[in-house]
Amino acid sequence: MAIKKLLQRQSVQRAAAVLFALLVWQAAALMIHDHLLLASPIQVAGRLFALIGTAAFWQTILHTGTRIVFGFLMGFFTGIALAILAGRFKWVEMLLWPFVVTIKTIPVASFVILVLIWLGSRQLSVFISFLMVFPVMYLNTLQGIQSTDHKLLEMAKMFRLSGGQKLKHIYLPHLRPFLTGGCSIALGLSWKSGVAAELIGRPDASMGDMLYMAKVHFDTSELFAWTFVIILLSLMFEKLFLLGLKTCFDEVIK
Repeated sequence: MAIKKLLQRQSVQRAAAVLFALLVWQAAALMIHDHLLLASPIQVAGRLFALIGTAAFWQTILHTGTRIVFGFLMGFFTGIALAILAGRFKWVEMLLWPFVVTIKTIPVASFVILVLIWLGSRQLSVFISFLMVFPVMYLNTLQGIQSTDHKLLEMAKMFRLSGGQKLKHIYLPHLRPFLTGGCSIALGLSWKSGVAAELIGRPDASMGDMLYMAKVHFDTSELFAWTFVIILLSLMFEKLFLLGLKTCFDEVIK
């Protein structure tokens, strides 16, 4: 019975799925038998441990991670702030509409080229991460504000609730799933787009530059190692940020 309960846990099931994926990967690497085409998990792990022991590895993580996190936070707060204004004033929503649609639809590569011309490569990942996060947070927040129950707002007006009370008891509980869902999407986009921008712009001491150099040298194991690092950092930041967001909501709403 204890073993059955253990196997029913989501964490155990996910660990088993990851193990199965690694076994499939290892089997495919053995069948292809060419590390240039597909490095094995063992080779990637060996290369990763070699990278971890270098100062350049941690410097690269610090540089890229700081820029992407800063770009995400800019997009997060700017998107929410402008969505609040757009939800309050219809003319603000109309003025912002062409900009939001443009940012949402233009390919990342076009923005990367423009930013390289305007700002150079150093702040590339900051600006690109911001551009990917902003429309997601803006549209999700605006949708949440506009879908708030008007009967509750009328009742709050009738009982003369203050702005802070309406925010705590009506807006925040209603906006919570919209903000959480938007963050889940935006967090992944910020890392994907930020590293992709670095791959094109190649700023010094960046993950994008490391991926490019791995491609130039046909070092598949290093390419996979850096890819694993990017995935791990993205997941860790997502978990920490969503946990912090949940804590903030719980503290304010309780």
